[in-house]
Amino acid sequence: MASDPTTGTPGVEAPQTDPKPHPHATEDEVKAAYGDPKLANVLYHDWEAGTYDEKWSISYDERCITYAVDRFRAVSGGEGPYGHALELGCGTGFFLLNLMQGGVIEKGSVTDLSPGMVEVALRNARNLGLDVDGRVADAERIPYDDNTFDLVVGHAVLHHIPDIPAAMREVLRVLKPGGRFVFAGDPTNIGNFYARKLGQLTWWATTNLTKAVPVLSDWRRPQEELDESSRAAALEAVVDLHTFDPGELEGVAREAGAEQVKAVTEELSAALFGWPVRTFEAAVPREKLGFGWAMFAYRTWQRLSWVDENVLAKVLPREVFYNVSVTGRKV
Repeated sequence: MASDPTTGTPGVEAPQTDPKPHPHATEDEVKAAYGDPKLANVLYHDWEAGTYDEKWSISYDERCITYAVDRFRAVSGGEGPYGHALELGCGTGFFLLNLMQGGVIEKGSVTDLSPGMVEVALRNARNLGLDVDGRVADAERIPYDDNTFDLVVGHAVLHHIPDIPAAMREVLRVLKPGGRFVFAGDPTNIGNFYARKLGQLTWWATTNLTKAVPVLSDWRRPQEELDESSRAAALEAVVDLHTFDPGELEGVAREAGAEQVKAVTEELSAALFGWPVRTFEAAVPREKLGFGWAMFAYRTWQRLSWVDENVLAKVLPREVFYNVSVTGRKV
């Protein structure tokens, strides 16, 4: 497991002693991870870091800049720009880097429990010419001083953190007075249920059909790649710790001391389409799916997102949508 990068004294930054990426875990390490969600997060995300952007169709162009900025504004109300922002659980830097390119953030810092993800995020920042530093860090013990940041963001990170109330208190500690946090893209209780079921059904149908029908054999990924994906999916079940009720998530933020707290949800028909599509893409050879497929998937998701926002959100309870985002301010 990654070593604790802090000195043990809240608000005091430790010397730079971050651990190195560990993308080739042993069988014994993987077995140990089943009883240690933080170790599982390190192993799984170090394993995924080099291919994560490709797996989730992450880019740093207009498509994902627009997506990130729109998600941020939908929950935050459209304020900014912010001088210095921190991203927790940064992954490859998708949310922070695209917000910076979209003019929402001027200077950035990234943290993640996975050394591999921090390494990739910093490399992406350098390639984009963005002013970003980074640390390997636990969200429950953030290695920055009190009152450091104007903004703290995260995307699809809260469901990986064992102690969310502790992390929320840390977020408020490192925010400047009046600073804002925005966490987007975490699964709701109901949304996670139907997304997982659709993903499992799509994986089963695709892998079995391409195996049983000779004419579709070219559409079957090599068995070793399918086994690798299955092992990753098994570890993924360990790192996904929470799903959320929007009202309860608001309550956690308020109990930590935040004010002006608000949770919003999005994606219903877009999620019902998107999860089978992403699972299908993971189950077939990449060379079989070209630019035309990518544009079909993206444009369809865009249209369904519009339906969700402008039609379904007006008549259905927020709890049935897939993604929940939450924002608030430090007093």
